Amino acid sequence: MTSDTPAPPRIALVHALEESVLPARAAFAEIWPEAACFDLLDTSLATDLAARGSLDAAMVDRFLTLGRYAAATRGAADAARAMLFTCSAFGPAIDAVKKALPIPVFRPNEAAFREALDAGSTVAVVVSFPPSLASLMRELEDEAAARRQRITVKGVLADGALAALKAGDGATHDRLVAGAAASLAGVDAVILGQFSLARARAAGEQATGRPVITTPDAAVRAVQRAVREAAGG
Repeated sequence: MTSDTPAPPRIALVHALEESVLPARAAFAEIWPEAACFDLLDTSLATDLAARGSLDAAMVDRFLTLGRYAAATRGAADAARAMLFTCSAFGPAIDAVKKALPIPVFRPNEAAFREALDAGSTVAVVVSFPPSLASLMRELEDEAAARRQRITVKGVLADGALAALKAGDGATHDRLVAGAAASLAGVDAVILGQFSLARARAAGEQATGRPVITTPDAAVRAVQRAVREAAGG
């Protein structure tokens, strides 16, 4: 990169699950390889939320600390131009970061929700991390209400899928996710509600015969649009 070459846009990726890192990286590599991404991973966020059962003020403060740190770091690509959280169970905490920072900040699922609502009025949400399900269904319903769109949301937990993935058994993970998606009949689209589920898209489409929307791809497209719009392009 010469002094006349614009620095690639620096994008902060914040993770609560190790299994979200590679899907996020893969989506950027495929859709927006020019972006200069960096990762912040705090796996205690997920384990602490699972132990507590709900978000509290202390958890929100931790997200604000992570967000401010990520926004303040500078590198060859200058400061972060946008921030993407890949942890699906923390919507209210991420919204607090959105309000606190001057750069675009994205929840992991908001772009996928828009794509799913464009596909129809009955949407399935599949998760493998139990605390995510209720919050994602509520966020999808809120997004539909903001669009004045009447929808039916069907949610399902792919029980055992995350444990299989953590054990390195991707095939079992994908089979369990596809089976969970297929258990919800009569839907217009299926959202795989966590970044870690993206690898099961093909299996899900084969099992359901419906469009399967992954959160990493939709999120990267949204981040890219926001950064380009902010730059006037």
